[in-house]
Amino acid sequence: MKRVMVLAPALFLALAAHAALPGDSADGKRLHDANCGGCHDATVYTRQNHSIRSLDALKQQLEGCGHVAKKEFSATETQNLVKYLNDRFYHFQ
Repeated sequence: MKRVMVLAPALFLALAAHAALPGDSADGKRLHDANCGGCHDATVYTRQNHSIRSLDALKQQLEGCGHVAKKEFSATETQNLVKYLNDRFYHFQ
C-alpha cells in the first residue's frame, strides 16, 4: 500500500508535466500529415539513432524542416507540431 502512495504522486506529476506543454496536438497532427510526409515517414522519429534528444532540439529541427519544405510555420503552428510530435513519439518533459 505504501508503494502505491509513493508512486501515485510521481505518476501524477509526470502526467501533469507532459500535459502542461502548450499546443494543440490534433492540429499538430494535421500539419504534420499535410507537410512532413513528403520527406519522411514516422519511422524517422522511432529509429534508435534519432538525433532529437530534447524539446529545444525538436524545435530547432522543425525550423530546419520548414526551410527544406519551403513552408514557414507560425509560432502557433510550430508549437502545435512540437506538441503532437512530443505527445506521439518523444515524451520529453
